[in-house]
Amino acid sequence: MISNPLKKIIIVDDEPNIVLALRYLMEEQGYDVYACYDGVTAVEMVTSVIPDLVILDVMMPGMDGFSVAKYIRNQEVLDKTAIIFLTAKGTAHDKMEGYDSGAESYIIKPFDNDEITDKVQEVLSLTIKS
Repeated sequence: MISNPLKKIIIVDDEPNIVLALRYLMEEQGYDVYACYDGVTAVEMVTSVIPDLVILDVMMPGMDGFSVAKYIRNQEVLDKTAIIFLTAKGTAHDKMEGYDSGAESYIIKPFDNDEITDKVQEVLSLTIKS
């Protein structure tokens, strides 16, 4: 169990099974987890929750993940929020767009549980200032 149970993570993915799996993994690690299924709801949620990390899919209804990431990066109150893309979009162009939109990491689905939990811990340890 991680020693930082107050770290808040928002999972944004339009696939309920992915959200369920990620929620379980992150809660097992001691994180406070929120979830939503589309980009528009994600934008509303990030401004009310002020998460430490957003795990973000790219292809979603309403607003894609790249747009959500750019929104987060343009909000001063979210300047310490880290972003990890978790998506099936795995071309070099997609990855470049992900990093250009402000992500700290870009993981291709299907994901390995250890890979995602290790990456979350790594990103949070590098980006979150106590």
